[in-house]
Amino acid sequence: MVNRQITGDRETVLPIDDLAALREQLLEQRLFRQGQLRQLAGATVPRAEARLDRQAASHREVHVKLADAARMVLADVEAALTRMDQGTYGACHLCRGPIDHALLTIVPQARYCARCQHVREAGP
Repeated sequence: MVNRQITGDRETVLPIDDLAALREQLLEQRLFRQGQLRQLAGATVPRAEARLDRQAASHREVHVKLADAARMVLADVEAALTRMDQGTYGACHLCRGPIDHALLTIVPQARYCARCQHVREAGP
């Protein structure tokens, strides 16, 4: 059985089993990132100590950057789960073509096909 999703004038076809496995990966990633954020929140160094100790300040900066990255990935994961619920998962946000299954397996929260991602990274 396959899940057919119409996005614009193109159709994205993902087998139901593959879609379920990708959803499971996203749910696991969500739990991991939520746990990571809880750990990082509990490991913060008070500002008074950070001012007194350069090493503590450095650790605080690392924790802030890690938390920012975890929040960003968590937002991408949540957006991918929303796309699944809306029936638009697996379609590129730029060209509306299908995102390769192999790419989704590696990065299940991917928003762009490989070609469009390359164009975005290359810049103007």
